[in-house]
Amino acid sequence: MAQHDYTARIVWTGNRGDGNRSYRGYDRNWEVQTPGKPVIRCSNDPLLGGDPTLHNPEDMLIAALSACHMLWYLHLASDAKVLVTDYRDDPIAIGETQPDGAGRFLSATLRPIITVAAGTDLTLAEALHHRIHKTCFIARSVNFPVTYEAKYQIG
Repeated sequence: MAQHDYTARIVWTGNRGDGNRSYRGYDRNWEVQTPGKPVIRCSNDPLLGGDPTLHNPEDMLIAALSACHMLWYLHLASDAKVLVTDYRDDPIAIGETQPDGAGRFLSATLRPIITVAAGTDLTLAEALHHRIHKTCFIARSVNFPVTYEAKYQIG
């Protein structure tokens, strides 16, 4: 087996001048400043005092799960000669927060709309989704169920 390193630089940007001296005295904002890549401005979930206009960790996890699935789907579709010309996903994740503030994801549903060439075997196109959980790095790493509700368009 080959091991891989993945790195990121997380920099808190929410110090209003007094650090985290008081719970309400700082912002829950940070940046992902990985060298050589664009900066991603982030915040906490709005339910926990974050900026609703910025990505939060939960957004990033569901986006990573969806993107990993999409990339593997495109790979498997290419191998199977399923011509994909457009792929869009509006995934949804269900989370819960306990009274003590601890939270977790309960499930995620990927809902891609995939445009395929005329004459595509849609049974094969659908079957490819069910092979991805064996290879997708992110899907193999999460501890909640992930389901798929793909729709296909001919284009």
